[in-house]
Amino acid sequence: MTAPAPARTLAVAHRGDPYVVRENTLGSLRSAVAAGADAVEFDVRLTGDGVPVLLHDRTLQRLWGQEATLASLSYAEVQERSGGGIPTLREALKIMAESPGVRSFIDLPDPAAAEPTIAEVLESDAAARTYYCGGTAALLTIRAAYPAAEIALTCSSPVPYRAGLLRRLRPQWLNYRFGLLDEATVREDHEAGYRVSCWTVDWPRNWRRLTAMGVDAITSNRIRGLRRHLGS
Repeated sequence: MTAPAPARTLAVAHRGDPYVVRENTLGSLRSAVAAGADAVEFDVRLTGDGVPVLLHDRTLQRLWGQEATLASLSYAEVQERSGGGIPTLREALKIMAESPGVRSFIDLPDPAAAEPTIAEVLESDAAARTYYCGGTAALLTIRAAYPAAEIALTCSSPVPYRAGLLRRLRPQWLNYRFGLLDEATVREDHEAGYRVSCWTVDWPRNWRRLTAMGVDAITSNRIRGLRRHLGS
């Protein structure tokens, strides 16, 4: 089976629009949508009391100047320490619903967040506009909890995944660290029925190389530049 050829390469905003607005915030999501993203990638983890929120790191140190781990704090404490800046997944999905043509691409760095995330997506009626990446444990949980989920299997090593995992996970996408890609890999993945996405690509020379290969989606911190490169 061969994957259908994309009408165009999709522009995916990495953690929103992080060079304009702080990553994984509602403002960053809005900025990415305004810049013309086809999809917005954001990270979901759980607070200590089980609330899915947007944060990539285990701690609040890098973005919010707080040494505490997210898992050690209640949602109320997270709000206090971030000045209300760390949004819930529910809030993020509500923002994304305002632009129904733009998809949510949820990254799950912590497998414990997978089941609460899919529950929130379904409750928010956002399943048709959402797809997922992350570690294999998180993605297997997503697949089990919602068999119709659209999954992008992260490929960060040149060692291919075992056929057994691919059968269990049934990803629609293979999502590569961009330096691993070449024309043969893209062609072979398309022939096997997968769509090909890549991350995190911020420079025009790499955008040109990857679009020439025929990748289906590019994730970038520089969504405005990528959008200009890809056109409308």
